[in-house]
Amino acid sequence: MDTDTSQIPKRWCVPLPFPILITAAIIFAAATSWYAFLWMDNAQHPGYPVEIGINAGRETRFDPATSSIPIYNVVSASPAEAIGIRPGDSMIELNGVPLVSFLPFRQTWSKSHPGDVVEIKVRRPGETEPLVFRPRFRQVAQNKPAEGVAQKSAQRVAGLFPLFFVLVGFAVLFLRLDDPTAWLLAALFAAFVAAPGFKDLPLFAPGFGPFINVFRALFNGCLPALFYIFFAVFPQRSWLDRRAPWLKWMALAFGISQAIPGFRDGDPRWPNVLWRMLGDPFTNNVRLAISYSFLSLGLLSLLLNSLGKDIPTDVRRKSRVMFWGTIIGTLPIIVERMVADFTGYEVSFWTGTVVIMLLLLYPLSFAYAVVKYRVLEIPVLLQRSARYVLVQRGFFVLLLVAAFGAIYLFTHFFSGVFTGNSQVGMGLSAVFGVALVWASGPLVKRGTQRIDRAFFRSSYDARLILQDLGEKTRLASDRDELAKLLRDHLRQALHPKTVALFCETSDGVLSPTGPQLPANTAALQADIPFLLEVASHGRAWDVPPPDSPEYPKDFPLAFLSPEILVPLLARDARLVGLFVLGQPLSEEPYSREDKRLLESVAGQAAVALENIRLAERIADRMEAENRTAHEMEIARDVQSRLFPQTSPPLATMEYAGRCIQARQVGGDYYDFLDLGPGHVGFVLADISGKGIAGALLMANLQANLRSRSVVALDDLPKLLKSVNQLFFENSPEDRYATMFFAMYDDITRKLTYANCGHNPPLLFHRDGSIARLGATASVIGLFSPWQCEARECVLAPGDVLVIYTDGVTEAENADSEEFGEARLIETVRTNPATADQLLIAIQDAVQKFSVGEQSDDLTLVIGCVH
Repeated sequence: MDTDTSQIPKRWCVPLPFPILITAAIIFAAATSWYAFLWMDNAQHPGYPVEIGINAGRETRFDPATSSIPIYNVVSASPAEAIGIRPGDSMIELNGVPLVSFLPFRQTWSKSHPGDVVEIKVRRPGETEPLVFRPRFRQVAQNKPAEGVAQKSAQRVAGLFPLFFVLVGFAVLFLRLDDPTAWLLAALFAAFVAAPGFKDLPLFAPGFGPFINVFRALFNGCLPALFYIFFAVFPQRSWLDRRAPWLKWMALAFGISQAIPGFRDGDPRWPNVLWRMLGDPFTNNVRLAISYSFLSLGLLSLLLNSLGKDIPTDVRRKSRVMFWGTIIGTLPIIVERMVADFTGYEVSFWTGTVVIMLLLLYPLSFAYAVVKYRVLEIPVLLQRSARYVLVQRGFFVLLLVAAFGAIYLFTHFFSGVFTGNSQVGMGLSAVFGVALVWASGPLVKRGTQRIDRAFFRSSYDARLILQDLGEKTRLASDRDELAKLLRDHLRQALHPKTVALFCETSDGVLSPTGPQLPANTAALQADIPFLLEVASHGRAWDVPPPDSPEYPKDFPLAFLSPEILVPLLARDARLVGLFVLGQPLSEEPYSREDKRLLESVAGQAAVALENIRLAERIADRMEAENRTAHEMEIARDVQSRLFPQTSPPLATMEYAGRCIQARQVGGDYYDFLDLGPGHVGFVLADISGKGIAGALLMANLQANLRSRSVVALDDLPKLLKSVNQLFFENSPEDRYATMFFAMYDDITRKLTYANCGHNPPLLFHRDGSIARLGATASVIGLFSPWQCEARECVLAPGDVLVIYTDGVTEAENADSEEFGEARLIETVRTNPATADQLLIAIQDAVQKFSVGEQSDDLTLVIGCVH
């Protein structure tokens, strides 16, 4: 259960504007700090500077019932004894001022000097009239043993105890101005500051007497009430407060009832009317009994919150830390004050010093609980600052104190040796101080490191482990390896009861991984509301308690009892993974440093997951490309087999054909059809489109031609019409083919041809003239109905027929200049050779002209008549 204002009764929680809160806090802190400063200054003085020899070893008190100050004893040979003052007398006036409080006594004793006369009117048992004495003040007798260095040091340290209460109480208050519990804590710590009285009024600030009296009476009088109320409602309402809520108001009323009457002299007490009615010491004993009862009820409330079985775990954990600090810190001084109040027995100096030293554990343990266990939910109070001061600088301060002590003793020693020459002693002391500082440098460094390892070993080790994890996550090659790495390191560093990792898979869901997870654990959809909220925070997210209204509805991770969720976010803020960590085995909450390291590891793990996913995509793509390449190789091999494997023999013509494809497969097609003895069909076609699409259409066209080629000799247009119709019906609307189809008669050398929108083949005659065999029909497969015409020409020995696709003439060089028909003609004329040689020469000329990647298929059929 989180500690917030919900643990304070709602009627206490009146929201106030921030300016009012900060102003009130500043005034409260200033008043308490000023009072603490005055008290600490007063504690360094030996007490009243003068005496007359009364109440030695006893605390001088004002008796409200009789409006007098009792005299318990008289010192032998003192001014008081010399003039006749006896034990049992009661002072009722000082210098003519009636004693209605302790203030006249305090003012008279603190302002007097040795030799001054004071007029004291006393009431003596058995005498009907008051007696008047005029003793002379003397210097305070030095009849006690001389104080040693240890005792002086202990006095000075004990005299600083309010400082710890002020620092802790108001640090919490200023960090949680809107929390009533923080105000209650500050008031409680102010009451502890006000508990001890002043020996006398501060000499340098006598005008602050009323302030001191009111502050001390108010807070010291309300100390029992504040102590009970605080632990009755914090860290949650105790069993006692739930069954007797009226006790808080009774405690507060009691505190006010004894605070207001003490405003005149600073000592809490009940109104004089009660003293007169009930008498002393009965009235005072009843008041003290009620005070100690409320202190005991406060400890009981804290104990019930620490041990109750129905108390939430986090509340019980926080209460235990505060319980032991409170018991060890406050119980000794409560017992010591109780004995003194009821019996008058005063403990020895060293016993009192130890009691005060133990009292310091109370604010320190509370500070530790705030820093370590998130009491009051102030993780910054201040974990880094506390560690910096208490560990790194604490050892340095301790060493500094030791150094000053060593220098002091060294100086004291040499001052005695060189009594006649103080400068020599001071010089040697300075040299000793410099040497000590120089020698202590390495000691400070080693000591700080050892303290850091000794007191913060778990945090230190966790930091190293998680930093090592951050380095190794980048080397993980797959999700399973990354998940195992993360689980092992997180378990080793933070010791969570449960740890699970959800990683994004290829289908976009967060899949669970971890040996502690049930086999049927469902994957998480990344778009469910609570995950969107976690991702929007972008940081470690503390899971609210199950009974909290903030707890996610239908929480799918409830079976893991998670305490913290850490999102793994991709570069585009997409959730790619999730750390789920249960409560640590130590039952300590995750610290701010733990969360910071987890967020750092999560960031690197998210990058690793993205890299793994990218690598998987690349691997899938490479596999697909390899599969495609293999399939293309097969397609290329298949397509190469579609080209003519043999050439039907001709006696009067030598011919050759070749296709150099721009891709592994293409859309250019040439063929030599055996149309019977002495007849060969020459086919060259250019399919629109390249690659697989062009290759498929090319195979379709080839199949149609070969299956119907027997019709060519009888009726070439009829053959081509049927081919056009089939191509039209079986290909997309934007697909077509240009084609040149020719039939050669080996006996008559007659060439019958049809040009279906193709580049005009070039017929080189022996006399140097060139004939272009132009179009006789439109392209194949684009129109229906479709008309075609066949033409004839007779070839002569020495003629050369060049059939080509536009990949030859439209090939471009670096200046975007096409190879063109002119260069083709020039190449043919300058390379008179066989059909194979001429074909190679043309293709080499085109490839040399168009340096770079080939943009289109190069297909040629060459026929040389002889």
